[in-house]
Amino acid sequence: MSGPPDEAPAAFATPLTELVGVRYPIVQTGMGWVAGPRLVSATANAGALGILASATMTPRQLRSAVREVRSRTDAPFGVNLRADAGDAPERVGILIEEGVRVASFALAPSRELISRLKDAGVVVIPSIGARRHAEKVEAWGADAVLVQGGEGGGHTGNVATTVLLPQVVDAVGIPVIAAGGFFDGRGLVAALAYGAAGIAMGTRFLLTSDSTVPDAVKARYLAASVQDVTVTTKVDGLPHRMLRSELVDALERSGRPAALLRALRHAAGFKRDSGLGWRQMVRDGLAMKHGKELTWSQVLLAANTPMMLKASMVEGRTDLGVMASGQVAGLIEDLPSCAELVGRIMAEARTALGSLPAARAPVR
Repeated sequence: MSGPPDEAPAAFATPLTELVGVRYPIVQTGMGWVAGPRLVSATANAGALGILASATMTPRQLRSAVREVRSRTDAPFGVNLRADAGDAPERVGILIEEGVRVASFALAPSRELISRLKDAGVVVIPSIGARRHAEKVEAWGADAVLVQGGEGGGHTGNVATTVLLPQVVDAVGIPVIAAGGFFDGRGLVAALAYGAAGIAMGTRFLLTSDSTVPDAVKARYLAASVQDVTVTTKVDGLPHRMLRSELVDALERSGRPAALLRALRHAAGFKRDSGLGWRQMVRDGLAMKHGKELTWSQVLLAANTPMMLKASMVEGRTDLGVMASGQVAGLIEDLPSCAELVGRIMAEARTALGSLPAARAPVR
């Protein structure tokens, strides 16, 4: 096991680094089929916070993955959970038993889950897309919030990070992590100027040499322009930011019957891979529907997401799968290691801070 490399930049303290015990205020998000043990441990060893994606794992696979990360690093890391999953309490128990430092959630966890994790000394960081959600989870005891603006990949909203972030910073008293549109040190400094305690990145970590995403898929990302990243509701009925491709174009032309047939086929595939029974999948669908204005067809279409992401991110089949992506894909041109990426971002951040007029001389 190893920690950050000897030549790593000096630590950069913020409320985030102090809360979770990492050297740098950078988070690698829990991307399904992407954020596995190799990427998470490489991120942790680079001094940032790696988040293991667990939604596409069975509980047994989750425990095994946590132990694999632990075998590769002594540094803190986290696990991302689906708060609305029927087996969320079981997965929380695994995190507690295995001594995971951080629990992140794609949706707001219940008061009970937050309390259970905090009682065990686990830091709770839900992801939110609106100010009212941040205020709610703070009242319930969350330790920090991750705020994703509309530029971010995967399921996203329509409010830009530069508008959403200051709203949330002004509304809560816990550390705020900014996500959506970040890929370099200038962005980190901008987020800190808004009052954030750090940044979270998905696409930028996906496009590293430590990522297990197939090379052909990485090449598609590197070749993309900003205009090649789009938002569609045709994959699962919800706004989903991804690379535009021939498949996405075909999905947007397809009618509802074809979409529902595809969803049923993918639901069966996810049932096989996840080990879930139909009853559990229906319960998860009910939980997903609760509190949202989703039709049953949209809930059914949500079964598309795990399998269509797996087709690209694991199997390399861009003709059969979708490629979730932040808009920053159009600005990324290389595949550094996680250590190189984190080191570069911190060096850029220090340069950017040093170049600010107010940092050189007092304002008169």
